[in-house]
Amino acid sequence: MSRRFPRFAWLVLAFNLAVIAWGAFVRASGSGAGCGRHWPMCNGVVVPRSPSAATLIEFSHRLSSGLALALVVALAVWAFRAYPRRHAVRRAAAASLVLMLTEALVGAGLVLLELVAHDASLRRAVALPIHLVNTFFLLAALSLTAWWATMLPRDAAAPPGARVLPVRLRGQGAVGAFLGASLLGTLLLGVTGAVTALGDTLYPATSLAEGMRQDFSPTAHFLLRLRVWHPALALWVGVTVLAAAGVTWLRRGDDDRTRRLAGAIAGLFLAQLVAGVTNLILLAPVWMQLIHLLLADAVWITLVLLSASALAVRGADTAAAPGGTPARGTSGEPREALAR
Repeated sequence: MSRRFPRFAWLVLAFNLAVIAWGAFVRASGSGAGCGRHWPMCNGVVVPRSPSAATLIEFSHRLSSGLALALVVALAVWAFRAYPRRHAVRRAAAASLVLMLTEALVGAGLVLLELVAHDASLRRAVALPIHLVNTFFLLAALSLTAWWATMLPRDAAAPPGARVLPVRLRGQGAVGAFLGASLLGTLLLGVTGAVTALGDTLYPATSLAEGMRQDFSPTAHFLLRLRVWHPALALWVGVTVLAAAGVTWLRRGDDDRTRRLAGAIAGLFLAQLVAGVTNLILLAPVWMQLIHLLLADAVWITLVLLSASALAVRGADTAAAPGGTPARGTSGEPREALAR
């Protein structure tokens, strides 16, 4: 029983990544209007008859999104049944459910307002980043649910008056500063990436030279002129993330998991930069856009877990682990189950 919930939590996270990738395919293939201006029904019916390819793509995405919602509901219910009050897993699972509901509402708004398919309005350029930010927060909540379910003892309830999360933000020095800057930078990079991907989909270039001319042309559509910010921001965020990985490696080197996560985030971000350049050179084919997106999600998740590990409260334990022994941190010292 003790391992079943963490495994389920990781499974829910993986399934949501697949749903996100399929949603990106819906956008990149121009199938967002496959069900018309109807939600939650498709073209006014529960199951479409004689559907087109676009309708099949959009309808399958809605089915997978509905299953993802059901899985997150099950995750939250299980967490509240299996963990005591004020446990970090409960908090993260509850946040996952709230963010999953807002994710569904944002997706419904895109359909009902017809901000899909070939719409190139400013409203869509604003709505997509909102969708992206909510998605990133959802992935963060699901990741922390699985991470804390794996790392924390089940009966690690917080003492009266304690904060509810097993991390400490104050007094973390350079590690906290670099990780905070990396999280914010990666979020902003994702926002510019969403706008860039929309411009690539709606206004595909026939050559790299033409694409660069579009980026700097004063008469080009605003989505094209905004694309130049994404690679510029990627370089700045890349330096910040690599610096955060290095500082965390040096300052938290006694913790095996933190050290491995620091190495992973450095490797993933370098892979993401290579994917970004490849996507640019190949003129953003759909398959490369999906790889680029999944790598971005992997970078975000790893960065969130690195922050949770590096900023974890360490010291005297406030609650005994199952069996009566103090809960241990990854470097062997007793770890507080929840922050003071």
